[in-house]
Amino acid sequence: MQLRSRYPSPRRRTTELRPASSGRHVLVRILVADDSVAVRRCLCGFLDRHDGWHVCDEVSNGREAVERFQQVRPDVIVLDFQMPEMNGLEAARLIVGLSPKTPILMVTTYPSKQLSDEAKKVGIRGACAKTDINSIVDAVGALLREETYFPN
Repeated sequence: MQLRSRYPSPRRRTTELRPASSGRHVLVRILVADDSVAVRRCLCGFLDRHDGWHVCDEVSNGREAVERFQQVRPDVIVLDFQMPEMNGLEAARLIVGLSPKTPILMVTTYPSKQLSDEAKKVGIRGACAKTDINSIVDAVGALLREETYFPN
């Protein structure tokens, strides 16, 4: 699967730039969960290149997503819907129970209104097609601004 992008490869900055309550700047830390190694690499590459964003960890299934969330406490989670051991909805339900304020973006190969509605019910704040990297970048940005992202 090839992800499409309308964005050129941006230069990576070594410092970022979200003000913390202490007045210093920190990177936005992102956890990526997808069972496909190729998709994870692509997502991580695009997200990591965005100024101020850093993929702090990646996992291959829903169970690992919940466990790793508890260990690293990322600022945002990009979570595939179809994964082994525990799907994205089940993992999100558990994560939202632990931390209702952590924004979760569900990505899927087959987005639908029905899936978006189910995602909203469990507390997911955005859902989009994983094959369109532009929507993923836009969606993460929206979640960081405390908005939702459900294009369909």
